[in-house]
Amino acid sequence: MDDSKGRRQTLKGVGLGLAAGAAGILSARAAMANTAEDALLPGGAKTLRALHMHLARAPRKRDYKTVPMILNHPDQWDDAALRAVLAYKGIAKQVWDNTVIGSPWLNLMRNAMNAQVWSFRHPDFLCVSATHGTAHLAIYDQAMWDKYGLAKIAGGGITRNSFIEEPKAAHANPADYEAADGVFSPSDNSITVLQRRGAVFLACHNAIWELSGHLIAIGNNPDHLSHEALAAEMTNHLIPGIVLTPGAVGSLVELQRVGFTYAK
Repeated sequence: MDDSKGRRQTLKGVGLGLAAGAAGILSARAAMANTAEDALLPGGAKTLRALHMHLARAPRKRDYKTVPMILNHPDQWDDAALRAVLAYKGIAKQVWDNTVIGSPWLNLMRNAMNAQVWSFRHPDFLCVSATHGTAHLAIYDQAMWDKYGLAKIAGGGITRNSFIEEPKAAHANPADYEAADGVFSPSDNSITVLQRRGAVFLACHNAIWELSGHLIAIGNNPDHLSHEALAAEMTNHLIPGIVLTPGAVGSLVELQRVGFTYAK
């Protein structure tokens, strides 16, 4: 073997080693992230954990250019994720009809989860939010809040989308579930934390369409988008993990049909 060929093979081996090392680091980081996330899922919640993992892999299209007023094909919403929720086999499952951003909706969901998990011993309890009305504002990212001044629509002294922030309590020890200021306490009423605990938040296309129309009607449309294009932009800026439905109220029928208990 000549020197140049030997050097090439050595460099190739080094390169493969570095790539493997980098992949290992990324895999380790991903595993750590998954472990941290799973730490908030109830112990023994095999069915809920399976759904949690399935939803994490389920596709979410967020590159729409335009969307129509009425969705008429599964490609227009998160069909695979929604079907997984509808097919959930856990014996305890509840859907909340959440419409008012300033109401105690997140606190009620958290309380329901706590009682089901620790009081009634249903670790696989699935808590779902059928989100619409002003509550729907909470599942847009901060970019939409900034661009369209959604705090003004939310009212009640709300200045930013604090509903998706993780409070200090989110980083407390999950083993201490009785802590009055811990992960499972009123200090931790956060959409993102409830998602980590296994809750599912459904988005409503009708709410997106109506908000887009309202923004256009009041002249809050800086890019001069059509109604269809503005609704698409709002859809593309739903926070991670959200399951887009063709309509929250219509989806409530489907959820109740397969055994979800209705709550408001």
